[in-house]
Amino acid sequence: MTRQIRDLMSSGAAAVEPMTTVARAARMMREQDIGEVLVAYDCDLFGVLTDRDIALRTVAEGRDPNGTTVGSICTPPPVVTLAPEDTTDRAIELMRQYAVRRLPVVEHGGCPVGMVSLGDLATTEDPHSALADISRAAPNH
Repeated sequence: MTRQIRDLMSSGAAAVEPMTTVARAARMMREQDIGEVLVAYDCDLFGVLTDRDIALRTVAEGRDPNGTTVGSICTPPPVVTLAPEDTTDRAIELMRQYAVRRLPVVEHGGCPVGMVSLGDLATTEDPHSALADISRAAPNH
């Protein structure tokens, strides 16, 4: 059943400015139990930083997380986004096309308002799937 993104997105996506250190962003991700933060100046979405970006573009390259900025390692623009009015079908289409697991949700003018994940879609579109079961499970700490 197709639904609007606003019905299943996680609102209030975490965001940091491009000059934030990778170490600070990683601590935020740990504290909020999330795998991605938006990199933005107010309502201007600059990029997306994932836990994978930290692992591959900082740790694996031997860069200092206390001296490396998120703006230098994040996935740069253009960032694929959804609007709250978009449908789950559109989200699935974009995730397939761009091979991503999460999409920022932005309102008119590009202001970030939330995030939708592959797990969100699985629990909504196919609640009996293995991915939906995994997505509902409590996180490992």
